[in-house]
Amino acid sequence: MTRAHAVDITPLPKPSSSDLIVEGARQNNLKNISLRIPHNQVTAITGLSGSGKSSLAFDTLFAEGQWRYVESLSTYARMFIDKVARPDVDRILNVRPAIAIEQKNQVRTARSTVGTTTEISDLLRLLFAKIGKPVCPDCHQEARSFQPDTVATELLTRFPDARAMILFSVATPTAALESAFRQSLLTRGFTRLKAGNEILDLLETAHPPLHTEPTLHVVLDRLVIRADNRTRLVEAIETAFREGEGRCTVEVIGHGNHSFSTHFLCQQCGRTFEPLRPILFSFNHPIGACPECKGFGNVLRYDPELVIPDHGKSLADGAIEPWSKPGTDWWEKQLLLAMKRKGIDVTAPFRSLPKATQALLWNGDESFDGINDFFEYMEGKRYKLHVRVLLSRYRTPVECPACHGSRLKPDARFVKIAGTDIHEITDHTIAGLLDWLEALTLRPFEQNIAADILRQLKAKLGFLLRVGLGYLTLARQTKTLSGGEAQRVSLANQLGARLVGTLYVLDEPTIGLHARDTDLLAGILKDLAAVGNTVVVVEHDRHMIESADYLVELGPQSGERGGEIICAAPAKEFIQDKRALTARYLRGEEQIPLPKSRRSGNGKVLVIAGANEHNLKDLAVRLPLGMFICVTGVSGSGKSTLVEDTLYRALARAFRVDALPMGRFKAIKGIEHLKGVRLIDQQPIGRTPRSNPITYLKAFDEIRQLFASERDALRQGLTPGHFSFNTTGGRCERCEGAGVEKLEMYFFEDLYVPCESCDGKRFKPEVLAIHYRGKTIAEVLAMTVDDAVQFFTGAPKLQERLHLLSSIGLGYLRLGQSATTLSGGEAQRLKIAAELKDGSAKDLLYIMDEPTTGLHFEDVKKLLAVLHKLVNAGNTLVVVEHNLDVIKSADWVIDLGPEGGAAGGQIIAEGRPEQVAKVSTSYTGRFLATALTQ
Repeated sequence: MTRAHAVDITPLPKPSSSDLIVEGARQNNLKNISLRIPHNQVTAITGLSGSGKSSLAFDTLFAEGQWRYVESLSTYARMFIDKVARPDVDRILNVRPAIAIEQKNQVRTARSTVGTTTEISDLLRLLFAKIGKPVCPDCHQEARSFQPDTVATELLTRFPDARAMILFSVATPTAALESAFRQSLLTRGFTRLKAGNEILDLLETAHPPLHTEPTLHVVLDRLVIRADNRTRLVEAIETAFREGEGRCTVEVIGHGNHSFSTHFLCQQCGRTFEPLRPILFSFNHPIGACPECKGFGNVLRYDPELVIPDHGKSLADGAIEPWSKPGTDWWEKQLLLAMKRKGIDVTAPFRSLPKATQALLWNGDESFDGINDFFEYMEGKRYKLHVRVLLSRYRTPVECPACHGSRLKPDARFVKIAGTDIHEITDHTIAGLLDWLEALTLRPFEQNIAADILRQLKAKLGFLLRVGLGYLTLARQTKTLSGGEAQRVSLANQLGARLVGTLYVLDEPTIGLHARDTDLLAGILKDLAAVGNTVVVVEHDRHMIESADYLVELGPQSGERGGEIICAAPAKEFIQDKRALTARYLRGEEQIPLPKSRRSGNGKVLVIAGANEHNLKDLAVRLPLGMFICVTGVSGSGKSTLVEDTLYRALARAFRVDALPMGRFKAIKGIEHLKGVRLIDQQPIGRTPRSNPITYLKAFDEIRQLFASERDALRQGLTPGHFSFNTTGGRCERCEGAGVEKLEMYFFEDLYVPCESCDGKRFKPEVLAIHYRGKTIAEVLAMTVDDAVQFFTGAPKLQERLHLLSSIGLGYLRLGQSATTLSGGEAQRLKIAAELKDGSAKDLLYIMDEPTTGLHFEDVKKLLAVLHKLVNAGNTLVVVEHNLDVIKSADWVIDLGPEGGAAGGQIIAEGRPEQVAKVSTSYTGRFLATALTQ
């Protein structure tokens, strides 16, 4: 049986035959498309969400380029590389080796930082190992290390023509070992020994006992410090270093003893320091890592706020949260008995108890065990999994008291360059570090050693500045970066690699980037193309699209109704195209209109005062409730720190939704006006393929009920549970409702093939025999949301939920589509739909971070309609956003800045969008003024 494909009849342009040529691409929803993409130019692929952009860019172009590269390797090498699936395409010509830079942050380990990811930390470690100087923490003197030649130079400079003895110290022997000690020295050729102030000749038989002397020195040579004796001096010092385990003493007659060491040594107190090598400055290696925190920079401690989360509760009501569980209630009972014997009111709120009583609860006494005793006892049971899970609930990371968050052992922190240690340097922002390097003054000898290292450091830092990341610090954990930031870090690394003849595929690199910096990023991509690379960008940003050399729009709709080439042409031709929806928006024929009026709110206010986490400058932020609020500002200005780390986490604790560490602030007022808080982020809605849109919206229950109500189902005794692929009964037991079976290929990637028993339909034959309006349960799960809206006309509640998905631009999703295949933007919109599905939510505060990620202009228009529904229902919406169409549609704008990092964290403007647009010092205001007048 042959597979039929729709044929795209759009004629191909006739540029150079060396273009990247795609013929008959059918990956995912692509409709047998063919097109040419010019090499050495920037091509932007745009279109509605789900129209097939990523299928073309990543699943076809990148996959083919990667597949060809992997196939060129030996069989042995391919064993260690993830096998890449070849795309469903007839032919691709002139494809180059491909690199994908996606807007995903795959890093989860706390050991990865911006510095380690960009390899800047490696260069800094090398720099400190080469020209760093240990500074004694006690004497504040620079420790020095010597070589024979440098010792000779110093002696000749300081004590010319002076008489000197070259010595090295030896351990004083016991009385019984004196004879053997002398013989050992004589055997090695040493004949003179200095005991105190007396020189002894070991060849003489009669001399005083040695075991009574506190210090002994072997005399290697006696000479006059002159230039013509330099060779002899160097040889004696070299022998002293070798025999004295790196230490040498030179007694200059009339000028006292002078000690020298090949190890770093404080000349004042004699403290020694570890030899300098790059690994000493690595917190990822035992040699350099702080022994207390093992290089993490923090340690886990039991948090009183998690142990006693509600200070309004009494001891009798279970104020001590870990003791309110059935398995630990004995501890609570013995505490209550002890408190009653001591006459302490166990019904009083915890906050009203005297400080001495609160301390007693933690420490206990001879009559009862305190909270600390409980945790100490449970620590001895950590070999049990459930105990480890229990204890983890009450721990929070706090700064390591040993290394103060530097992650490094003391010896690494003692080493400084220009008075700065490596931890202080990594705490600089990218921009600040580059300024420090530019101002660094080195001696000629140090400059010669460090010249190449400094050149590479400045180049890498410059690339990070160019992609708009100058506000990041090198110590910033990579896992805390947004998807856009992680993508731009990867882009900076590629700029540093200086590759040519490469296909770069990027996924919305403008995510998280302020409009001020978009042109800069566009210039970088132009530079990548100019040196001989093919740059393909999946993008929705107006400025990025307008700056591209070649444009491709997919559509006309999403999902099954997409996957066709609407227009593929050079930029000037594309903008004039009448069919392309993107072109109509660029020309201004289509636009996202301004709201007819701005909401005045409900008259209530939420205020957070003294916010000073990270770079926030003691902010007092006023949020008028009942409004659509946008928090804006350049990248790194403190938006996420304010909204997510501080505001959300404070409210989440207040409403007992979450207990994550909060950003620092002094007070929060107005919580009583809210009934709850919701963070709608882009995290996946499910971790397993069994989770899908219809189960997430709780609509699958109604579908199963409809099937179970059919006459044939009633006759066979089938219940709604039989129509679930997650429970036993009606699902195929061979694949357990997954529809596929995994074949382990050992040396190759595991294969997933349709289940032989159910042919991928997930259910048993008797369940698949039941039809609702002519469709089986498997066929319904394969429907798109748009098709299902028309199909379930007799189920108004179900149809309403499905229509909600369609209204926010997700009509192309299949009802049974695996949650693991959804993008972050799709997952976020599903969460919005879940909040709107019953319409009963009111007086809630919703928080979103860049909900326009992955959305076309048309999709943004639909999203705004849904966001306004949330607010019109009586809620407050706070959105962190750069998209000017969203900002201009808000009721209230809070703009942070003026720059990123340490130069940010201030409120530059706040008020209605029209008011913010008039603030000349606001970058957002300048761009907003243009958006409001278009």
